[in-house]
Amino acid sequence: MSPTTPPVPPTRPSRRAVLAATAAAGAVSVGPSAAPAAAATSVPTAELADTPARPAAPAEAEKPGARPPATAQPPSRELRALLREIDPARIEATVRKLVSFGTRHTLSTQDDPDRGIGAARDWILAEMRSYAARSGGRMTAELQSYVQEPASRIPVATRITNVVATLRGSVAPERIYVVSGHYDSRVSDVMDATSDSPGADDDASGVAVAMELARVMATRRPAATIVFAAVAGEEQGLYGAAHMASRFKAAGADVQGMFTNDIIGSPKADDGTKDPHTIRLFAEGVPSSETPEQAATRRSVGGENDSPSRQLARFVRDTADNSATGMNVRVIYRRDRYRRGGDHIPFLERGYPAARFTEPTEDFAHQHQDVRVEDGKQYGDLPEFCDFPFIARVAKVNAAALWTMAQAPGTPRDAKILTADLTNSTQLTWTRGPEPDLAGYEIVWRETTAPEWTHVIPVGDATTHKVDLSKDNVSFGVRAVNRAGLRSPVAYPAPQA
Repeated sequence: MSPTTPPVPPTRPSRRAVLAATAAAGAVSVGPSAAPAAAATSVPTAELADTPARPAAPAEAEKPGARPPATAQPPSRELRALLREIDPARIEATVRKLVSFGTRHTLSTQDDPDRGIGAARDWILAEMRSYAARSGGRMTAELQSYVQEPASRIPVATRITNVVATLRGSVAPERIYVVSGHYDSRVSDVMDATSDSPGADDDASGVAVAMELARVMATRRPAATIVFAAVAGEEQGLYGAAHMASRFKAAGADVQGMFTNDIIGSPKADDGTKDPHTIRLFAEGVPSSETPEQAATRRSVGGENDSPSRQLARFVRDTADNSATGMNVRVIYRRDRYRRGGDHIPFLERGYPAARFTEPTEDFAHQHQDVRVEDGKQYGDLPEFCDFPFIARVAKVNAAALWTMAQAPGTPRDAKILTADLTNSTQLTWTRGPEPDLAGYEIVWRETTAPEWTHVIPVGDATTHKVDLSKDNVSFGVRAVNRAGLRSPVAYPAPQA
């Protein structure tokens, strides 16, 4: 099916044909000696109306040994043009400017024009407003403030301020995607608000990504709304992100995806090894917001690997793990690292799909450290330890996923597997989306032990479809397609008696 051709309802495959497809797909994905990806096309797709894992497109085939998921979406010409505008030099300038404020500790001064978190806040706002000025009125930039009363790591009432730029969608403005970094910083003592705390990697690097994406996307027209945020209070306890997530929740906002970029400044580990073309993406399994009723259902039928955040992570792999970004997205099946947490967590706790980008391996001498030299070794989160082309590639990963989500239809709603009758087939239903360019839907499926979707079944502009394959044996999902051929993230269906 070409990228611009709407999906056509197929003839329903027989169970024998579907099982043959499963066997063939498995035959090309077992171990390093497996047959090349092209072998996956040996399944008779005309008979199946079911697409097994496809061979790599020319751009994707540039990565030796890579075989993209069946659901992979090659970048469009529009997206490639956008990615080319991401500028490592501008990212470096942003990181160095943020470092120049001396400290950005949440408890530092807020009224000094040159030093402290207040000076950083005002500079970020001015930059965001300069991007908004080129948007033709589509982007706005504002401060989002509240007073945090004394709490953990907040000894006195403290104003915490996020800087938020909003690029309003032209077709579905009520659908929202968020990208953030935190602009506060710290040294060894988390309560030290006066010592120099450069915070280049943690997390001027993440703020630079959010700001660079705001700059590049300001002149464009996404279908859905994209929010670019620099939040405060992260090091003291995720306060700024929690405030932002709470405001979205109170407003009933339809946030369908959120990424935080935190410690994405260097591919170099503490032993000197480098992995300059990999970025980690942390995505939780069991949802932080899961209710007791949802937990009972999950325990009954599974789905631990099919949370909204896992589907978001798969979508990032589908859209951003390719030669256009130059990056391998390593999805980690955890909410975050051991003993650590990031600004995606308040969004997860409020039921929003969210995930965290972090560099492939960390050098802990250059985060949460006083700036000093010991035994000839430099400590401190200084800009000379950042790799700015690497940060730019991480920005491209974010951009590829965000822009595709914002241009594609929204994630299907009310996806269900009907379970009233005990059968060896599967009936799925969902609610049709409101997008004016909606072309139809696709059913995706995989073995329950497979990490990514392996098969795609186009079903046309329908809200129900029957697959001649047992729901007891495999995992199913539903995604939407528009007339440009862009696909949404997958919705995982809940059982409905």
